[in-house]
Amino acid sequence: MFPAILLSIVVCYFLVLLGIAFYTSRHSDNESFFIGNRSSKWWVVAFGMVGTSLSGITFISVPGTVGKAGFDYFQVVIGYVIGYFVVAFVLLPIYYNLRLTSIYTYLKGRFGTTAYKTGALFFIISRTLGATLRLYLVIKVLEKFVLQSAGISFEFTAVAILVLILLYTYRGGVRTIVWTDTLQTSFMLLALLACSWYIMHSLVLSPGGAWHELGAQGFTRMIGMDPKSTGFFLKQVVGGAFITIAMTGLDQEMMQKNISVNNLRNAQKNMITMSFLQAFAVFVFLSLGGLLYIYAMHHGAAFVHNIKDGKDVTEFVLNGKNIIDDDLFPVLAFNYLPPVLSIIFIIGLISALFPSADGALTALTSSFCIDILGLLDAGKSDRTEAQKKKTRLWVHYSFALLFLICVFLFRVIDNGSIVQVLLVIAGYTYGPLLALFAFGILTRRSLKGILVPVICVAAPALCYVLRQHDSEWLGGYHIGNELLVINALITFVFLWFVSGKRKNAEPPTS
Repeated sequence: MFPAILLSIVVCYFLVLLGIAFYTSRHSDNESFFIGNRSSKWWVVAFGMVGTSLSGITFISVPGTVGKAGFDYFQVVIGYVIGYFVVAFVLLPIYYNLRLTSIYTYLKGRFGTTAYKTGALFFIISRTLGATLRLYLVIKVLEKFVLQSAGISFEFTAVAILVLILLYTYRGGVRTIVWTDTLQTSFMLLALLACSWYIMHSLVLSPGGAWHELGAQGFTRMIGMDPKSTGFFLKQVVGGAFITIAMTGLDQEMMQKNISVNNLRNAQKNMITMSFLQAFAVFVFLSLGGLLYIYAMHHGAAFVHNIKDGKDVTEFVLNGKNIIDDDLFPVLAFNYLPPVLSIIFIIGLISALFPSADGALTALTSSFCIDILGLLDAGKSDRTEAQKKKTRLWVHYSFALLFLICVFLFRVIDNGSIVQVLLVIAGYTYGPLLALFAFGILTRRSLKGILVPVICVAAPALCYVLRQHDSEWLGGYHIGNELLVINALITFVFLWFVSGKRKNAEPPTS
């Protein structure tokens, strides 16, 4: 019966998305797909981007981290807020002044074609990995806790979900995504608040009492004071700020929605509003995580210390089973919460799933068409609108297939806490992109284009070696979220050595 209810929910949810897509994609063209005709409402974009920035990673992974790390992740979120201000008042003015459709066109005007395509390719790699990692996590949870009992395989679920996403994104693009993201954010936050309220009610706790209980269990610890630890406060805040600058300000998916707003001032309002909404939502997710652990302990769960491979390992055991971080919320939702909350959890999970992939699929299609294929280049103006649309559709379908392949690959490397994997991937892939934009904005030097891709590959490779030996080479120091900053700095230094003085002080506006 439960799988039948799930299927009904998915069908109804998808029909609503199709209705929105049908309405918003009427009279749409390539400009609608790429930048929503620059007519999006800033407050709609701001609310919808909360769901995109949180996604299934936050919904599943963040609550599970509280048992071991407390509110450690909120240090990163403080950095996020700082980063959003930099994006709003440093990067957005550049994008609006140049009236960019793809933000990587800035690199073309500043450094030439090679640097431009290198930056675009690093975005494509970064966003493909990040989006498919988020998508994989949600499909894994659906398979493990619901679909497996109905005989529905992981592979079938992945294919079906990507087909659904293709059906409501292939025409409207950004114009559609702005509104579907708003709907999905609403359902995700509804699930968050409903589960939090029920647990507090069942434990007879007021909001103040719940916070006191979280503190008594040690779940609210936040500030890391050990400079050598990956959880050191300064590392987390600085790393979080640069993660936002790179993963939002230099990310075509996120900026594509921002530059679809009609003017710079409204885009800045969107960015700042979204930053505080996201911080609030993450704080509630962390609070829910603590409540989930307390709720589980009221049902017999406990932290157990074991020795494995000569190391002291802490496990959270419920009914004789070790609960891995990412499994905490789903295990309780499907086995210990009332059926109505299980259904709400599924709705929230599905709502977290779609923003993980639909916006990324649209942005990757846009970037590949504009930056790699040059679909909007003046020299290719002889192509008709219909021909351009046909090319865009084939690119869209190809990225959907690539998403599917990556989702299958992530099954092999899953370590149980996907949020940390995501941040590490971002550190390697967004570092060169951050360095390229920083070099363009902060210096007046030109680059030898042929060396740019070599440097952008060499710097992450050096960072990988450094991270593998950080404790040994750096006197016990462990590299955490500052990996992105280190990567960008190494890239920046290499770029400086191969740069020269630039004759023209201002980048072209084309």
